[in-house]
Amino acid sequence: MNNFFILILSFIFLSSSAYSQGSEINDIWRYTQLYKNEQGNYFNLSGRLQADATYFNSTSNNLASNEDNTYSDIIWRRFRFGFKAKYGHIHTALEGDFDLNDGGKYKRLTDANLSWNLDNGIKLTVLKHSTGFTLDGRTSSKKLLTPQRNNLTNNLWFTAEYFTGVSIKGKLTNQTSYTSGIFSSDGSDEIGFTKGSYFALFSLTSSFSKNQLWDKAEVGFDYVYNDVDEQGNTRDFSNVASFSTKLNTGSWHLWSDLSLGQGELGQSDLWGLVIMPFFQQTNKIQWLMRYTYLDSEQVNGLRLGKYEHKIIEDKGNNYQEIYAGVNYLINSHKLKLHFGGQYTQMLDDADDGGKYGGWGITLALRSYW
Repeated sequence: MNNFFILILSFIFLSSSAYSQGSEINDIWRYTQLYKNEQGNYFNLSGRLQADATYFNSTSNNLASNEDNTYSDIIWRRFRFGFKAKYGHIHTALEGDFDLNDGGKYKRLTDANLSWNLDNGIKLTVLKHSTGFTLDGRTSSKKLLTPQRNNLTNNLWFTAEYFTGVSIKGKLTNQTSYTSGIFSSDGSDEIGFTKGSYFALFSLTSSFSKNQLWDKAEVGFDYVYNDVDEQGNTRDFSNVASFSTKLNTGSWHLWSDLSLGQGELGQSDLWGLVIMPFFQQTNKIQWLMRYTYLDSEQVNGLRLGKYEHKIIEDKGNNYQEIYAGVNYLINSHKLKLHFGGQYTQMLDDADDGGKYGGWGITLALRSYW
């Protein structure tokens, strides 16, 4: 615990020094660039280091595995380390996930892939790589605006994130890009094809020119077909569709996500909505709010978020959350602090242990290279 706060204070000291010393703090990231030549080839270190200090309290009457209905901890949220390289039209990435809470124990491969930039502007990627859909599922944990992904993404998206497969990215027009891929749902920690089945992903992203309503606008659509298998490492949805928007006017931004999933293997159909406005006060300070609504067609179709789930593991059928917080961008998203609080309510019409009402606060450190 003490080490965590020493780390937080160290980063705050570094950020304060950056104001008086110009951009010197940014120079630290240059040490991750091991090799680069005039042709644009490179060999760089890659990774991320993330930590959370949390306190969550449930006011629900039902007892859970945690008898006092509270959860608090200080943990290393993620630590990944590896490299990325480029030679000509070929890119490669290899990165491992390690558990610093267990002495740096190796957990799994995340990125382990090769990609090619083809002459027609298409990027082809094979082997293990990220599969993003929904607003927060599309967003790397390196660049999230909140400490955790919203609970709509947590329920619908395949939270293992990295799967073995093949994908292509390209542009249909100057304003519209696409991603399409097919992946094994194998839940192996390494590159795997043998367990589970497969899922296919198709995404479109379109940007729109400045007008009287916005300075910048982006619309995204994701569709996933999943051949649900009990051995797969996906959520039990056969079809998932997501429609997301990002609007920007001056310092004000408004992001949203409307998504739904068709359940299988006992998982109920569900849908949800996320609305997240935020204000960019300076290039270092962001203020934001987030409202999340989820509803399942049948009882016990929804799960709680990461830390509420530590208090109550059972499921419900209607979920609402309000989050408010501030982000301090020490070196953009490469080094930042999140601080926020949230109130969460989940209804459980089955009355079998999933009812939840409570609040929580999180102080989070995020960095990547």
